[in-house]
Amino acid sequence: MADSNGGVAVIQTLRRFFEKRRLIVYIYDMHRFITTSSIRNVVTGGILLLSALTVNAQHAEPLRYTCYQTGKQINIDGKPDEAAWQQAPWTSDFTDIEGDKQPKPPLRTRVKMVWDQEYLYIAAEMEEPHVWGKLLKHDTIIFHDNDFEVFIDPDGDTKEYFEIEINARNTIFDLFMPRPYSEGGHALMTWDTKGMRTEVHINGTLNQPADKDKSWTVEMAIPFKALHLLGVPMIPENGTTWRINFSRVEWDTEIKNGQYVKKLNPATGKPLPEHNWVWSPQGVINMHVPQKWGYLQFATQTGNNQ
Repeated sequence: MADSNGGVAVIQTLRRFFEKRRLIVYIYDMHRFITTSSIRNVVTGGILLLSALTVNAQHAEPLRYTCYQTGKQINIDGKPDEAAWQQAPWTSDFTDIEGDKQPKPPLRTRVKMVWDQEYLYIAAEMEEPHVWGKLLKHDTIIFHDNDFEVFIDPDGDTKEYFEIEINARNTIFDLFMPRPYSEGGHALMTWDTKGMRTEVHINGTLNQPADKDKSWTVEMAIPFKALHLLGVPMIPENGTTWRINFSRVEWDTEIKNGQYVKKLNPATGKPLPEHNWVWSPQGVINMHVPQKWGYLQFATQTGNNQ
C-alpha cells in the first residue's frame, strides 16, 4: 500500500500550485486549440487525479434560474432597458468561484435572462470603477483582459458544452468542448456562435484611468440554432432544463504612465492571480466542471425567481 501521508502531500502541492496560478498551455494541432487556465486542461496523470477529487470538493447545491419567455422586442445595444428586461429578475450576486471559502467579491456582478423562439438573451451588469480592455481580435484568449464568460450545456449531460467570453471592447472568444478537459477533451476554437449578437455599454469611459467609472453591461442574443449537438439545434420548450454558469475574471491593476497595467508579484515578476467570480459556486478554481454549474429552466409564462 502506498504511503497515504505522501499521497495527501502530493495532492496538496498540486492544489496549491494550480489554484494559485493560471497555467496557460497552447497547442495547435489540425485546427485544434487546447488552453488551460486555472486547471482549464489536464496535462498529467496527477492533474487527472486532482480533477477527479475536486469534482466533489464542495457539496453546495447548484443554483437555479427560471428563464421566462418574452414576446417583446429586444434591441441588442448593451443596455438592458427594454420592457422585456424589466420583467426578468436578476440572479443572486456573484460569489467567489470557491464559494464561501473565500471573501465576498468587492464588486457586484449579476445576470438576467429571457428567451423567445430564436434566441437566449443574456444581460450582465458588472460594477467596475476602472473599465479597461485591450484585446480586439476574435478568438484571442479574452480572459487576459477582465471579461464576462458564459458556459452552456444544452442537454445537461455534463459532457458537450459551449463557452463564450467577452471583454469590455465587445471582443469575443467562443469554443466548443466535446467533453471536459478532465475527461481528455480538447477545445475546438473553429466553432463560432453563428448569428450571435452582442454589445457592451460602458457607464463611464474605456481605458481612461484619470476618471472613475461605474459599471459595464453586456447584452447577448445567442441563437438556439447555433447551439447544436450532432447537427440537432437545441431549441427549448416549456420546462426544458439546461446546465449553465457564468464567470467574471477580474485582474488587480495599477496605473503607470497613464495606462492600466496588471499588478505584479514582486517575488516572481508575473501578474498576480486573477479573481474568478461566478453565479453558481464551483467549489474549486475550475469552470470546466459542468457538474457544478447551475440549472436554467425555460418557462413560457412570466413570473419571478425565488
